Amino acid sequence: DVILVYCYPKTIITRIPECPYGWEVNQLALGGICYNGIHDSGYYQFTIPDLSPKNKSYCGTQSEFKNPMYHFYNSIVSNDSSVIVKSQPVNYSFTCTYNANYLVNQAAFDQRVATVHVKNGSSGSFESQLSLNFYSNAKFSSIKEAPFVVETSEIGSDIFAGVEAKGLSDRFKVVLNNCWATPSSEYFYQIHWPLITKGCATDYSILVHENGKTNRATFQFNAFRFRNIPKLSKVWLHCETHVCDSEKFSCPVTCDKRQQRAEQTGGVLVAEITVRSKCL
Repeated sequence: DVILVYCYPKTIITRIPECPYGWEVNQLALGGICYNGIHDSGYYQFTIPDLSPKNKSYCGTQSEFKNPMYHFYNSIVSNDSSVIVKSQPVNYSFTCTYNANYLVNQAAFDQRVATVHVKNGSSGSFESQLSLNFYSNAKFSSIKEAPFVVETSEIGSDIFAGVEAKGLSDRFKVVLNNCWATPSSEYFYQIHWPLITKGCATDYSILVHENGKTNRATFQFNAFRFRNIPKLSKVWLHCETHVCDSEKFSCPVTCDKRQQRAEQTGGVLVAEITVRSKCL
């Protein structure tokens, strides 16, 4: 028998052949708990819809972190309370394994804040929390709380953003590799607008203030919205970020020449901007 397992960034989908050993879909349970299977094109399909910590034990799902990998385990088992059993028991076990950075890249653990594991030489590793924030002005001293709203009358005004790390020693610096915006929360969405590419601003209207110098990387850009979408809409900002060890590498970003780096630790952080019309 074949079990098909699809390890998506935020979701795990498992498909088993229809009627395995004579069992019906309503007799099979995900984790022995949830009878949520559906019949689909000759298969019974079970879905774990959310891999975030708040839902990590969904229907008996087990998770384990072994640096730098996350492992998720579960099984599909038969359960029959009848007096006699005429069908062979079913126990389909499956595992999905993700690189910790990959889960951060896909924003599976949080949209705006992510915890990464930073290598600290021979002394092992430690955790640092990266957050993508919006600020009130170019001093980057006051963080604006979510939701971050831009009125349509403010299109073209400056937006101040940055990624800040907590729990870092002075040795480690935050570096923005790429930042871009999409009209969808999916970071790989086909419609996108680049803001920072290889650490550098993509046009004159974007100003990178700090990058690779401290525990915070900051920049500013003009507020905008995507064409042909409702006036009440959202723009998602994505920033691919890593933590640079300044004792091993030159971390400050120079836009005329990029140096090769190794042991990058981080991922893509996502934050949303609501574009709102005062008329609505």
